[in-house]
Amino acid sequence: MDWDQARLYLSRKDKILSKIMRRYSGKLISRNDPFYSLCKSIVGQQVSVASADSVWLKLESKCIKITPEKILQLSKNDLKKCGFSRQKIEYKQALANNFIKQKFDIKKLKYMNDNDAIDYLSKNKGIGRWSSEMFLLFNQNRLNIFPVQDIGFLKAISKNYKLHYPPSKKYLINFKKLWNPYCSVATWYMWRTVDPDIVQY
Repeated sequence: MDWDQARLYLSRKDKILSKIMRRYSGKLISRNDPFYSLCKSIVGQQVSVASADSVWLKLESKCIKITPEKILQLSKNDLKKCGFSRQKIEYKQALANNFIKQKFDIKKLKYMNDNDAIDYLSKNKGIGRWSSEMFLLFNQNRLNIFPVQDIGFLKAISKNYKLHYPPSKKYLINFKKLWNPYCSVATWYMWRTVDPDIVQY
């Protein structure tokens, strides 16, 4: 991803976003660890960033390194003590099994457009559109992800553009057109305005 090129393009298209980008340093960097990223996206489903971070830290204290093998070595009670719901325990274990049994191939994603990649990732139990988009944005560094199901993203748009929450479908369509083909970069900066810590999956 050419971050500087994206910043230059967006700064010319959106004056408000241009001011925001000048306030924050850093950029989107991939961990290059697909299992880690998908695991973390499951943890982040429908909870606050603070809650997700708390669960994740407890999980890391038990695993040290997050791998499919390590996850399957933990009992359901171990995962429950970390803060996982019964449903998320099932999702975690199913994902770990899929990686070990090679039931899906991350390398295939590079031949897919964003929508096809989301459909492919969503074949994993517990991985829906939001988790797939987080993975494509943070792990694969796709340029044009526009996560309309992300509460923090929607709150950031409302805050920075002085709109009612949640923004209407009409406004979201306009933002997607405005930031195309660098919606991922715009999204990252939107998140920075509502969370001082750099979110990473």
